[in-house]
Amino acid sequence: MKQVNRQSTIRSFYGIPKKTKRGKLSRVRVAHSHSLWKKALFLISLAALLVISAGVILTLGQVPMKISDVYATIVNTLIPDIFMVDDLITHVILKIRLPLILGAIISGAGLGICGCVMQAVLKNPMASPFTLGISSGAHFGISIGAVFGVTILNGPYFLVGNAFLCAMLCSGFIISLSALRGATSETMVLAGIAVNYLFQATNQFLTYIADDEQRNIMSLWGMGSLSSLNWNGVCFLLIASLICLPLIFMRVWDLNLMTAGDESAKSMGVNAGHIRIFIMVVASLLVAAIVAFVGVIGFVGLIAPHTGRMILGNDHRYLIPASGALASS
Repeated sequence: MKQVNRQSTIRSFYGIPKKTKRGKLSRVRVAHSHSLWKKALFLISLAALLVISAGVILTLGQVPMKISDVYATIVNTLIPDIFMVDDLITHVILKIRLPLILGAIISGAGLGICGCVMQAVLKNPMASPFTLGISSGAHFGISIGAVFGVTILNGPYFLVGNAFLCAMLCSGFIISLSALRGATSETMVLAGIAVNYLFQATNQFLTYIADDEQRNIMSLWGMGSLSSLNWNGVCFLLIASLICLPLIFMRVWDLNLMTAGDESAKSMGVNAGHIRIFIMVVASLLVAAIVAFVGVIGFVGLIAPHTGRMILGNDHRYLIPASGALASS
């Protein structure tokens, strides 16, 4: 019996239609199968577009090169001495341009996925990775480091450490406060808005008392930029993504059930409050890591999930990777 159920689950996931007792396929199952294959084809197309666009962008800059040089350099890095590539082009791609492109892809995918799951658990179409005031908290950490020189790390990452710590403290405070009040979506949104405005006011005050150099540091970080990314930053973002994204994908079925409402999800064995807190903690951790390195890049986490939802619907098995691919593209 378990083997039959397992086969049924696998067939359903991959869109393989079942046959009726008479050996025929029902129209509903055929339509469902076609829908799943269309969604899979859309995701594959997005992945191909991302690879092609990344290769094209790597050719842009002061050092002219062809797209074939880009892919040849990447292949040579994985398998040495396959193609002949100029040393200057290899240096420019591997040391300068590729970390920026990979950082943009990882950051965009993380923001898009976090925006998607936050809209699902908060049941708010305007929810984004910055709904809980994470960006304002990170900006507060940058302001403290720039104005008063208070940092938790030394070296080139002294501001990154401040931004990450303050972003996590901000999101942790909001999640803890909402957990005491029942962890409803309304409580989280209201708490996030209140804390967001509080940190915005504090940042404006620190901007007022800062000198020109300190104000420039705060402003440049607040506008968001990928120019400071290197391989160390990309590795940190990749590690954070590899930790957080599997935890989010483990809850796709719970997210699908929560779209019907907390009471409906509870009737099917899903504790909506616990899932909401879990998703917000994981998403906040990933957003804090991204914001600490690239600054505030808004609107991506808000628009990408809606675009994917219009094309694929509300099935989070496909909507979550589509949101990440659209945001990173």
